[in-house]
Amino acid sequence: MVGKKNVVFGFLFLVFTAALGPYMVLQLGTVQKAEQDKQTALSRLEQLSANNFEENLEPLSADQIAKANTGALLTIGQLLNAQGVINAIKSGPHTHGNLESLLNIVVGIVLGMLTIPALFKQIISWAFIAGTVLHSGMLYFAVMFNQGWAWKILGTGIGPILILLGLLLAGVASYMGLRPVRGEG
Repeated sequence: MVGKKNVVFGFLFLVFTAALGPYMVLQLGTVQKAEQDKQTALSRLEQLSANNFEENLEPLSADQIAKANTGALLTIGQLLNAQGVINAIKSGPHTHGNLESLLNIVVGIVLGMLTIPALFKQIISWAFIAGTVLHSGMLYFAVMFNQGWAWKILGTGIGPILILLGLLLAGVASYMGLRPVRGEG
């Protein structure tokens, strides 16, 4: 069965991309710590300003203001960086990888039911596998392992083009090769 490799590939690839979900949950601790640090720094800045204003103390020095503002800005930056890691994973390899894994599983099952030439089935099958590897596979390498070469491959757009080509060809093949069940006309 030509589609068998797509079904097997789809399930194996789904394991890798779905495993990013628990990894993102582990990263939430970093985000929560950064959120607490930000709140502490902003509270400190607010308290420093309020105490100085209410108690009519001598004005804060430029150095004190700069240190308090810098501390607050740095903690905000740390929070954004921590959230950015999770956002990059979920908007890239996790989402696209899960979708493309499921596409491979579905197309593998459909290819097994079609009565079309074997070469046409092979072309569709390999278009989906290659498209997945060159799209969400490269997203995985680029985002998770920070590999610059993967970004270059992604920049060519070849992965999504192969997946779209596979979808088009699967649609044509379904039109040509799906036979009605006996008795349904």
